Amino acid sequence: MKTMEIVMHSPSHIGEFVREIVSGHDLNVSAAARVLGVTRQTLSILLNCHGGLSPDMALRIEKAFGVRMDTLLKMQTAWEIAEARKREGAFDIPRYLAA
Repeated sequence: MKTMEIVMHSPSHIGEFVREIVSGHDLNVSAAARVLGVTRQTLSILLNCHGGLSPDMALRIEKAFGVRMDTLLKMQTAWEIAEARKREGAFDIPRYLAA
């Protein structure tokens, strides 16, 4: 009998998803930044996966492109959890048991 192995993949950084939204609207970074009312640098940091998604940016994306901020922020949190799990072995903390 074969056993089935479940492989969990890390979620993509939210910047990759937002990049797809921007390119799907045929916008470059500068034009998308103008639409969102942020600087090109601010948007570029997100799109290049060098920074996370703030609630304010999520709301701007929702207003401009219709993707719910709740969904975007859940994606951001899922990525952060996956990244923290990758570092789990670095914490040598025993379970606390009350006396």
